Amino acid sequence: MTESPSPKPRSAAQMQEIIKNSGGIYSGAESYFATPASDDRPRAKALKMRVVSREQPNQATADAKAAIARALVPDLMINFGDLPAGVKAAAKLLAETGRVYNMGGFPVRVIAEPGEAVRIASLSNHAVTMQVHELCRPITLNKKQEEVAITYPERAAKMLVDCAEGFSKLDGIASAPILSEGGEIRTAEGYDAATRQWCNNMPAVNVLATPSRADAEAALLTLRIAFWTFPYADSARVVIGNMSVVDTSKPPGEAESAFLCGLFTAVCRASLWLAPGLLVTAPDVSGAGSGKGLLIQAICAIAFGSPPAAFTAGSEKTELDKRIASELMQAGTALFLDNVNSTALKSDTLASVITERPARVRIFGQTKMASLNSTAFIAITGNGLSVSEDLARRFIALELDAKCDDPEGRSFPEGRDGFLDGIKARRGELLAAVLTVWRWGRQNEAVLKKGKPLGGFETWARWIRDPLLTLGCADPVAQISRAKAHDPRRQRITELFEVWWKHHKSGAMKVADLHDDVKNLADPQGRSRQFLNAAIARMTGTRSGGYAMTRQEAAGEWGTATYALQNGNRPQEASRAVRCTRCGTEGQFAGGANLDGWLCAACHPGDGG
Repeated sequence: MTESPSPKPRSAAQMQEIIKNSGGIYSGAESYFATPASDDRPRAKALKMRVVSREQPNQATADAKAAIARALVPDLMINFGDLPAGVKAAAKLLAETGRVYNMGGFPVRVIAEPGEAVRIASLSNHAVTMQVHELCRPITLNKKQEEVAITYPERAAKMLVDCAEGFSKLDGIASAPILSEGGEIRTAEGYDAATRQWCNNMPAVNVLATPSRADAEAALLTLRIAFWTFPYADSARVVIGNMSVVDTSKPPGEAESAFLCGLFTAVCRASLWLAPGLLVTAPDVSGAGSGKGLLIQAICAIAFGSPPAAFTAGSEKTELDKRIASELMQAGTALFLDNVNSTALKSDTLASVITERPARVRIFGQTKMASLNSTAFIAITGNGLSVSEDLARRFIALELDAKCDDPEGRSFPEGRDGFLDGIKARRGELLAAVLTVWRWGRQNEAVLKKGKPLGGFETWARWIRDPLLTLGCADPVAQISRAKAHDPRRQRITELFEVWWKHHKSGAMKVADLHDDVKNLADPQGRSRQFLNAAIARMTGTRSGGYAMTRQEAAGEWGTATYALQNGNRPQEASRAVRCTRCGTEGQFAGGANLDGWLCAACHPGDGG
């Protein structure tokens, strides 16, 4: 029979043996342990436990204390015929510590050391065993029905790791105040069941209960001045002293507006179900030292009170998704992918995590999948960086351009470290400025200017983009179409469609009959006929550059599928009747291609149109 772990009184004789073996004296212990009615043994302070050294060195005294403290933990009876009961009992003890949670279906431990950033660590089988032994004393009955101490069974530890039963669910770490739809702002410490966040380092902020538009405008100006030295690519600038700064008498440009949206997103991220990431770029060759990383560091200092841990993409494409998944599993407040240079970024993991909750990712080194409800603020920086079409709508793009050969050589009075120290010192003020604009927007949604729709991020748009848009900022969503246009894959497809249209117009074409110029663009290496057919087939339904690819299934068992382009940039061409020169079958054909000698799909021998 398996018993739930609970304090089990020991007799005075048993306690005397413990004291004897420990080499110390425990005052008041005998009377306590001799009272079976008491179940309060773990509360050492209430017992006024005291160890007298008897002229022993400090280490011996410490060993005595440790031995007696060990005797205070409850017993956990393990029945090897019913290990699941022992698993549930151990899980109950771990859950009661308030530090073990279920994240994505796996038990994790929250590590919150004084003066250090909160960390999330997964519990392995061995870690479970160590934790259980700190909380209880696993025992079992031998053949003589005597209690004997044992190591918590490995099979039981594996069961606990695999099921994570009995633990509260944890989504992430929150260090900014918790926000709600009506403009409410609250702080918390430790686990917050309402948001499933571990709250830490949340400052109390002073925000007006009902801010006016003038209050919101003043708060926005405070934020702009705090960051006006950054070289936003399209901002109007003035010289003050020896420094070039943003001209705050004019509305923010697209780049500065993107920064403000990024800052507000970081502050609100833990309270938003979904939110886009922030992409900070600079020119390919002369962009180093523009301040991309510094900007992300400053954003995180305001939102979270601590700098993000940057990581790089690695040398292999397959390595990137592994690193991203590993970072997200640690449930930090921010994911900061730095120095992704001269790259068209593509990541299925990022695309999924930003737009889906939960998102499924594979645990590194295992075949298991974990569910992630990530609330991390995602930021990526790089020179000459662009994103693939899949990621373009998931990021707000911010471009920095110092317009000089060596941006890192610019001189600022306070320097990088001085700037960051100033931002950290002003965290409360700057955080209050962000929340003033946010609360004004929540309380005055009816008068907000609406920007372009951004599917999947409707709440983000109402909370962040629309208030800033109403206060004069540019709509960062408008940049997404340009980001898509810069996607190398989309550019290649658009080029192929243009060449296709040049040679075939809207005519229905078999792959074998495409012009060589089209084939070379679809398969530059000339790999095989099968590769070419697959490449064209994958384009079915693709829209790019105003064109749309359609597919017509083959007629008959031995027929061949055909493909045609529709050109949305031109009026639809009228169809005209044609007749197969072999069987006489009539059909409709649109386009300007030469139809002399046209054959229908059933008669097409592989050399017709």
